[in-house]
Amino acid sequence: MSYEVLARKLRPMGFDALVGQAHVVRALRHALDAGRLHHAYMFTGTRGVGKTTIARIVAKSLNCEQGVSATPCEKCAICLEIKENRFIDLIEVDAASRTGVDDTRELLENAQYMPARGRYKVYLIDEVHMLSMASFNALLKTLEEPPEHVKFLLATTDPKKVPVTVLSRCLQFQLKNISPQIITEYIAGVLATEEVVFETPAIEVIARSAEGSMRDALSLTDQAIAFGQGKLLQADVVTMLGVVGRDEVTALLQALSAGSAEHILALTAELAERNADFADVLKGLLEALHSMAVDIALKPQASDFAADELQLYYQIALVGLRDLPIVPDQRSGFEMTLLRMLAFAPQGDSKVPPRANTQGVSEGDASSAAAMTSESVQVTGASVDATAVDTNNSGGEGAAATPQADEATPKQPEAEKKTSELVPAPAKAAQEPQEPEEEREEEPEKEPEKKQAVDQNLEEGDWPVTISGDALIDWHELVKRLTIGGVARMIAEHSVPLSFALPNVALLLSSQHDMLLSDAQVVNLARGLSEVCDQTVNLTVEVGNVREETPSVYRARLAHERQISAEQSLQQDETVKGLLADFGGSIDEVKPA
Repeated sequence: MSYEVLARKLRPMGFDALVGQAHVVRALRHALDAGRLHHAYMFTGTRGVGKTTIARIVAKSLNCEQGVSATPCEKCAICLEIKENRFIDLIEVDAASRTGVDDTRELLENAQYMPARGRYKVYLIDEVHMLSMASFNALLKTLEEPPEHVKFLLATTDPKKVPVTVLSRCLQFQLKNISPQIITEYIAGVLATEEVVFETPAIEVIARSAEGSMRDALSLTDQAIAFGQGKLLQADVVTMLGVVGRDEVTALLQALSAGSAEHILALTAELAERNADFADVLKGLLEALHSMAVDIALKPQASDFAADELQLYYQIALVGLRDLPIVPDQRSGFEMTLLRMLAFAPQGDSKVPPRANTQGVSEGDASSAAAMTSESVQVTGASVDATAVDTNNSGGEGAAATPQADEATPKQPEAEKKTSELVPAPAKAAQEPQEPEEEREEEPEKEPEKKQAVDQNLEEGDWPVTISGDALIDWHELVKRLTIGGVARMIAEHSVPLSFALPNVALLLSSQHDMLLSDAQVVNLARGLSEVCDQTVNLTVEVGNVREETPSVYRARLAHERQISAEQSLQQDETVKGLLADFGGSIDEVKPA
């Protein structure tokens, strides 16, 4: 027996087997069971969603020897003949090949005759929008008032091309695109029945590529099984379809985070060599940006990317995807989209290391401050003291600001002044003694600072670890000192140390962020840790359930605590109490500056 393709083998024979069209099935079931039958039905929707299949099931339900119902017996002669496409009273017409008015007149001349075997003579006209205007006009009268024994079932992928006079004479059912989740579950069940070895990510790739069409998904599954020699593996499916995997999208995000135009162009060249669909790459980038934006919205400070930066990248990618069909070359259009992201990227993100001559703010403080502000402003040039914060904005935490710092520090540019006004001072900045400017400039190297700035930082974190000799340092402080950015820094932000016995370091990455992990990013993070620790670090990263505070969660908690403190200070302020009493007001919300 010859092989039967999955799309034909698995065509539903009843309403129970239909997938993803519950709203249509419900209406037809009730109509058939109650005997409230219309003379003309029109099914619209994209290819492969079940238009013709539903029409055949309706024809079977109308003519089953057991009576009109939504559950034909599937055993009588008429049900079997319809299943085998040889029922004489089911006239299927391909409107794409019979567009002329003469063909339509021939059909209508035979409509007056009673059905040969069935209860109804059913006309199934597929792709009805392909009929000529003369054919539509010839069909109108019969379609509106057909003989009692005639039912019309029309199917089309483009209802806009069907005259409104025809649409008004039919009951219209709009079939929806089937979601990738439903397609994935259905194909997984099919492969299990067919005893085919498969990987779930491979099915997910097929489901996305099908774009809502179950028939396309089954056809791609057949192709993938043949390509993989009886197996359905993700690597084979990605190669077969030429789609872009998660690793390529992650690499692009890393290049954007690092601001490296050279890296972006190199990655684009690699994609071009693989004949990748750049529209598909942009769609994958959009999905990744959307996922990160949702993560930030639900869990503040959970990403190294700022929220406004993600929104900007998403909008640029969306416009680039829209313009891609009209550019002279897709590769150049894709490159311009990414270069546009670099050109308009907000300056001074937490991923950008501060300049070496920044004295008032340490690397870790600048990173923390940028992550806590709603807009990113680069701190360069003149020094900015992290403790010089308005006490009204910080809820009292910046009360330790010293006037000496203002006198010794040159006048700041406007952007720097804005940063110092908006960013609350870290808790440890108030505790550290203010060193004179002259002494700090005379420090020859950073090594003594690493070994001595220990005890005063331990109370801020939960992970004191040995970094060099018997010196201890807080894991959160170590992450703040990292000069790397992008995905590698995000891994550090969402990890806690399992062991820290230099040169061997083991980290536990939260399972919620396992998509960040790759060999290349582990190498980048190891390079950053080696720079901080002043020796080569052998890094291993595991994925698991993290119960302790990661640096990301730690920063979010501190920000929340500062917010609560500010609200309490405002509510207890005597001046505010007097204003509320005099004017009968109330405090609805206290927002950070």
